[in-house]
Amino acid sequence: KETNQKPYKETYGISHITRHDMLQIPEQQKNEKYQVPEFDSSTIKNISSAKGLDVWDSWPLQNADGTVANYHGYHIVFALAGDPKNADDTSIYMFYQKVGETSIDSWKNAGRVFKDSDKFDANDSILKDQTQEWAGSATFTSDGKIRLFYTDFSGKHYGKQTLTTAQVNVSASDSSLNINGVEDYKSIFDGDGKTYQNVQQFIDEGNYSSGDNHTLRDPHYVEDKGHKYLVFEANTGTEDGYQGEESLFNKAYYGKSTSFFRQESQKLLQSDKKRTAELANGALGMIELNDDYTLKKVMKPLIASNTVTDEIERANVFKMNGKWYLFTDSRGSKMTIDGITSNDIYMLGYVSNSLTGPYKPLNKTGLVLKMDLDPNDVTFTYSHFAVPQAKGNNVVITSYMTNRGFYADKQSTFAPSFLLNIKGKKTSVVKDSILEQGQLTVNKTDPNSSSVDKLAAALEHHHHHH
Repeated sequence: KETNQKPYKETYGISHITRHDMLQIPEQQKNEKYQVPEFDSSTIKNISSAKGLDVWDSWPLQNADGTVANYHGYHIVFALAGDPKNADDTSIYMFYQKVGETSIDSWKNAGRVFKDSDKFDANDSILKDQTQEWAGSATFTSDGKIRLFYTDFSGKHYGKQTLTTAQVNVSASDSSLNINGVEDYKSIFDGDGKTYQNVQQFIDEGNYSSGDNHTLRDPHYVEDKGHKYLVFEANTGTEDGYQGEESLFNKAYYGKSTSFFRQESQKLLQSDKKRTAELANGALGMIELNDDYTLKKVMKPLIASNTVTDEIERANVFKMNGKWYLFTDSRGSKMTIDGITSNDIYMLGYVSNSLTGPYKPLNKTGLVLKMDLDPNDVTFTYSHFAVPQAKGNNVVITSYMTNRGFYADKQSTFAPSFLLNIKGKKTSVVKDSILEQGQLTVNKTDPNSSSVDKLAAALEHHHHHH
């Protein structure tokens, strides 16, 4: 149909993942430094303490600066897990490993974080309708407590998602960690409509039948200058560039130049991706929290992906060497970019001098990691997550390996970790840096050990390349 829409340029004061940058990626991703390493499928093991469970998205208990916390001599990972035969069975489990151990078999399982009754005991009107627990983050507070953030998903209410928190009480012994229940369990944020799409807008758009994808999930906790924040996956609301046909005429979403906009918008308007692009308004959103982890302030998104994709997942941000790094995972199958195929999976990244932006793409386009294996491949990975280390220019990348329920004997499991080098605006996968499945740190020594030990370990690490 003909439209009288005039081109316009409006950034809404936020950074954008532009069509121009994304269109450079199919050529750029051929370079080895962006490719998720190839793993040897014969070495991949199920998590022995997760008997009969698929285990997929996971996140470590982190200190306020993003480094991995030491909880009474243990590293802790929270992960989504469930019965491979039942896709609705999605709950958060707590795994733990003695600091210094790295093998996959050293991960023990403390079981589910929440009891089924907890959501009713919480006296929270939103929580009582929760049907699944989705991903989030966890922080080790300055007073030694474990504070979990996750996504309350309701299959009863058109996939409504709510950012949610609880204090998880955990006791430690010489050989194990035990979950002793949760407290201060409450909903934080479920969208305001103006800055972030809420589920009612999704319903009003025609819900699932409209082709729209409502997201409000993956809360990632971060502190800056004494303030507490959550960065999360969302979609823009009515006041910061909502979805709809008119968004296809916003030059800010295209990038580069007016001539590029003319050419690319004409192409998009004639393409079979037009409807998907109209609905695409993914965002990495931000809210400020009060000291009791309730909502203090809704803030504008750090970045948005209008016309490119409706889904930028696993928001992750941390400060390293004086700069802020923002990462997100996304699937080519949900994108609208020529040359990006349905098997392409990405971790995209952006850099800024401040937490709130503006964010510029790493490696010129935002491409950080690319994986394009057949989903049936045992070594298929997704949900890549960058874990900053106490020192140096490398971060550890974790993910899960093997898709849910694809094999009778091979479950979704912690993928082997690997290293990503970050220097300023550039990143590269470190050659021959494959670590153990689920490994979180490459710190060879305890942080409390002497500097002589640290130096020896650093030298040893320097001489021993796999």
